[in-house]
Amino acid sequence: MTAETNRQFLLAKRPVGAVTRDIFTYQQVPVAEPGNGQILVKNEYLSLDPAMRGWMNEGKSYIPPVALGDVMRALGVGKVVASKHPDFSVGDYVNGALGVQDYFVGEPRGFYKVDPKLVPLPVYLSALGMTGMTAYFALLDIGAPKAGDTVVISGAAGAVGSIAGQIAKLKGCHVVGIAGGKDKCAYLIDELGFDGVIDYKNEDVLAGLKRECPKGVDVYFDNVGGDILDAVLSRLRFKARVIICGAISQYNNKEAVKGPANYLSLLVNRARMEGFVVMDYADRYAAAAQEMAVWLSKGQLKSKEHIVEGLETFPENLLKLFSGENFGKLVLKV
Repeated sequence: MTAETNRQFLLAKRPVGAVTRDIFTYQQVPVAEPGNGQILVKNEYLSLDPAMRGWMNEGKSYIPPVALGDVMRALGVGKVVASKHPDFSVGDYVNGALGVQDYFVGEPRGFYKVDPKLVPLPVYLSALGMTGMTAYFALLDIGAPKAGDTVVISGAAGAVGSIAGQIAKLKGCHVVGIAGGKDKCAYLIDELGFDGVIDYKNEDVLAGLKRECPKGVDVYFDNVGGDILDAVLSRLRFKARVIICGAISQYNNKEAVKGPANYLSLLVNRARMEGFVVMDYADRYAAAAQEMAVWLSKGQLKSKEHIVEGLETFPENLLKLFSGENFGKLVLKV
C-alpha cells in the first residue's frame, strides 16, 4: 500500500463565521501501514453533517474539538484493505470516524461492520447511520409522541428531519414539516406523507403554524433554532415536549447565539425542552437499526441521500448544509 497516496484535509485554524477553504490544509501523504491492533480502510463515502461546524470550535462540548493540525473528523463507510486487528478482516466494510481523507489507518474504536448487500453503503450514513439513530431516539425517547399528537419538525426535508417525520407518522401523529422551497415542501407531502408543510422561505412561519396546527404543538423537533424556534414556542400545548437536536441557523454566527425569547411558554404550558446527543444511546443502536431496517424493507420508511463527488470538493460541499442546498442526507463520494 505504500505506493498509494492519501489525500487529507487538516484543520488549520478555527473558523469565525462560515467555513471557508482556507481554514483547512490540503495535503497528500503516503498511505501508512497498520500497526498491531489497527486497520487500514479505503474510504468510499463520508457523511457531511452540521455537527462538523461545531467540532471545529474550541471549548467545552459533548465531544472534544478537532485539534489544529489533525485530519478533519468525519463519519464514513469504507472497505478494510489491510488489518492487524483480530475482529476485522480484509474485505470487511466498516462504519466509523474515518476522517476527511482517502484512507483511514488506526485503531477501529467504535467501528462496526456493515453489509453493502443489504442496502447501498450511503444508507449506512443516513437512515441506518447516525442520522437515523438521531431521528429515532430524539423523537421517541425525548419527544415521546402519542397517537394523535401534533408533531412539528424544522429542517424537515433534511437528513434527520425527514426520518423523524416519517417515524412520527408511523406512530400515528399529525406531522407538520417546516422546510425551504416549494420542491422540498412538495416532497414532504407527496413522497413522505407529511400532513402539512410550512415554507419558511415563502411564508410567515407563525401564520403557517396557526394554519397547520390550529390546536397547538405537542412535540417540536428543532433542527434550526433562531426565529423558527421562537415561533413554535409561542404555539405549544399543555405538557408539550421540545427536542433541541440542532441549531443550524446559529452555527455560523459571528455574534452571540440567539436564544429563545419565548421561553416563558415552557412555564405557562408546563412544557419541557431537552437537549439531545445521539452518542448517549450507543448501547441501543443495534436494536434501533434493526427496527429501522424492517421499516425500510416494508417501504414504510424512505431514505433520501444527496450524493456529491470528489474528496477535493469537501469545503464547498460542506457549505451546502448551511445554505439549504442539500436535499436529504448529504454524502460525499470519495
